[in-house]
Amino acid sequence: MTGEGGARPGWFSRLVRWVLITLYRLKGWQAGCAPPTARRAVVIGAPHTSNWDFVNFIGIIHELGLRPRFMGKHSLFRGPLRRFMYDMGGVPVIRSEKHDYVAQMIDAFAAHPDEFILVVAPEGTRRGVPRWRTGFYQIALGAGVPIICGYLDYPKRRAGLGYSFMPTGDYAADMVKVAEFYADKVPLHPRAGLGTLEWILGKD
Repeated sequence: MTGEGGARPGWFSRLVRWVLITLYRLKGWQAGCAPPTARRAVVIGAPHTSNWDFVNFIGIIHELGLRPRFMGKHSLFRGPLRRFMYDMGGVPVIRSEKHDYVAQMIDAFAAHPDEFILVVAPEGTRRGVPRWRTGFYQIALGAGVPIICGYLDYPKRRAGLGYSFMPTGDYAADMVKVAEFYADKVPLHPRAGLGTLEWILGKD
């Protein structure tokens, strides 16, 4: 784990990470995969139904020896939170009509040619949405990197990274196999329709 510019993370960041990893291990989770060969990719975090998803996903990413990155509102990277946000893998983005966050993340991939694992929860909220947001797909397509399906299977206490593919530009077609992959993955709070193509694409 390294912070901004490769510096050693602050003590508070190290403490928070240690607590999260300890909670993950105490729950008896195990990695259901080997570390991915791709060191630059967009990782889908789904289904997202609980705050525990974040804790457990941090644990599995640590177990696989990866440093996850995530998008954060640029205002959080100021003042006392600045170092903590960077230490935890945050990447500041400006979300507004005048600033294309997809283009910002494509630029971030270009600035990190060796390793950049961006984790995105397409649902955006644990309460569920009518359809996935497509930003993760647009970022991967524009950056020329694969998409990897990350999962948490709560009954089995197994987590990891599974189905991987290069986006073709045909979103609906690519999502067919993604839906198939998630069909048997059970979240902490199951909802009707999870693991179906309609869950991803919506009813339109």
